[in-house]
Amino acid sequence: MNAQPQAATVRVFIALAPPDEAKDELARELRPAYEAYPAMWWNRIEDWHITLAFLGELPIAAVPLLQPPIAGLAATRGALELTLRGGGHFDERVLWTGVDGDLDGLHLLAEDVRAAVRACGIPFEGRPLRPHLTLARARRGDTGSVVEAAAGLAGFTGRSWRTGRLHLVGSNTGRGPGPIHYRDIAAWPFAGTEITDHAPHPDAG
Repeated sequence: MNAQPQAATVRVFIALAPPDEAKDELARELRPAYEAYPAMWWNRIEDWHITLAFLGELPIAAVPLLQPPIAGLAATRGALELTLRGGGHFDERVLWTGVDGDLDGLHLLAEDVRAAVRACGIPFEGRPLRPHLTLARARRGDTGSVVEAAAGLAGFTGRSWRTGRLHLVGSNTGRGPGPIHYRDIAAWPFAGTEITDHAPHPDAG
């Protein structure tokens, strides 16, 4: 039997991820919405992230070029203090929760990440950073659910947490209408950060 050919490209972005405690807290807040709007495409909790730079579709061969500069950047930066807060939507189709805390530091980190990517010779569309964590997407023809779910999150304020790692994330599955699944290509701790769980090895595929 012939092996299936590997994908020639991968969809890549660089992101932060809240710790499990912050994600569990938000998941508890979302329980009424999960029950009220089961038809929405809900992102898996393990896929929740805050995108700093979305690079789009890259050749597989280009991904290793990103790893040394992003690893070096993480090693020189201290952790940020952030909080998940409130809710909102994009065009009545995408549900999100907002990010609060050291937003100046977050914007500076995003600028440095994007500069490191460009220094690798990898062009990308550098849209302005709007810090958020995407939770769900509406199915076609159903926009009211997202608006109502966003209103239900208006009063939410999560616990404060410190960023642990800078993540290089890829996805080459789940590109249909349903939720997209992600995987860490690599992740690097920030300077002075103690990591107690197991991160993917930087050479992991």
